[in-house]
Amino acid sequence: MTTHELAPAQVRTAGPGITFAMAAATGIAVANIYYNQPMLALMEQELPGPLAGAIPTATQLGYALGLFLLVPLGDLMERRRLIVVQFVLLAGALVLAALAPNAAVLTFASLMVGLGSTVAQQIVPLAAHLAAPEKRGSTVGTVMAGLLSGILLSRTLAGFVATHGGWREMFWLAVPMSLGAAAFMGLVLPRSAPDTRMGYGRLIASIVELWNAYPTLRLAAATQALIFAAFSVFWTILAFRLEAPRFGFGPDIAGLFGLIGAVGIFAAPLAGRFADRNGPTGAVLLGTGVALVSWIVFGAWGTLAGLVVGCVLLDFGMQSALVSHQHIIYALKPEARARLNTAFMGVMFLGGAAGSGLGTLAWNAGGWGLVSALGIGFGLAAALLQGAARLRLRAG
Repeated sequence: MTTHELAPAQVRTAGPGITFAMAAATGIAVANIYYNQPMLALMEQELPGPLAGAIPTATQLGYALGLFLLVPLGDLMERRRLIVVQFVLLAGALVLAALAPNAAVLTFASLMVGLGSTVAQQIVPLAAHLAAPEKRGSTVGTVMAGLLSGILLSRTLAGFVATHGGWREMFWLAVPMSLGAAAFMGLVLPRSAPDTRMGYGRLIASIVELWNAYPTLRLAAATQALIFAAFSVFWTILAFRLEAPRFGFGPDIAGLFGLIGAVGIFAAPLAGRFADRNGPTGAVLLGTGVALVSWIVFGAWGTLAGLVVGCVLLDFGMQSALVSHQHIIYALKPEARARLNTAFMGVMFLGGAAGSGLGTLAWNAGGWGLVSALGIGFGLAAALLQGAARLRLRAG
């Protein structure tokens, strides 16, 4: 066995170079889900049709399908090869999107882009797999900071490129980024033998078994789903809030909030180090509380400064809880980390979808006041869920 190949029983270590490489690749992958959001109006102008409005939905659907159908393969296949292949397939989907002659083809390409972008969720469990136990929290935190960077900065990049070049140029730019990430991951990642020999069908069925077997997984997923719902409410409604007469800003300013929210990126490694030293439970409680406070700020401080402060708090809280929850679930069953991640992230994204949908309904029905109440409700539900779990633990 070469020094570049790791068996499951060996001690795994991920140095700073590999960790930052994985963080960058994760951000590059997940950004593809969000490029279309600021460009949708331009797409609809060029490719009119009833399907054009379904493009973001198709991308999210593709991502959800990938979470349940592709991410579990990380427990079944050699991870480095799987990551490289999925990045190449993602590049192919981006080419199809850039060349799309009509809305139907673009919608299908968007579905494939979402499917391929789940390579980000292949990298996160691998980071935990490679990290030494005492550094797992900080390692996962650094990689998750890369993921949050991709989520927040993708809208800013896409808005700039689309404004000055066009929406197709953004997809063309994403192609070499994906291919470059594939090449880089192929060069720097060590080989790691699969952790299971079960068949694919049995592998998928085992996700339900893991969900039923671990109350900790269910608690983490439910809590994070509520926090991500609050997060999605804000980012879904922000552009509408900013263009209202109170502010009168356009989509360019909404895009700049991605840069403001990026301050929350620093929460990931901080939360990871906190979890390594003190355990992840305290960091989960901190993140949940900060997310709730952010929506209180949004509701009570109705100025642009309030939006900025609340945005930073919300991103900080969401990221702190997310990294700490992953620290918890990856320790449950190391040989099933990809499947644990599938269950956790799948439920989390269901919460995000619910937040987006309910946020839109709240905005149309009652404006920012009702939206703020909805965000507070999600944050309060997450806090109560964690509080009840702690009371049960003490009583038991």
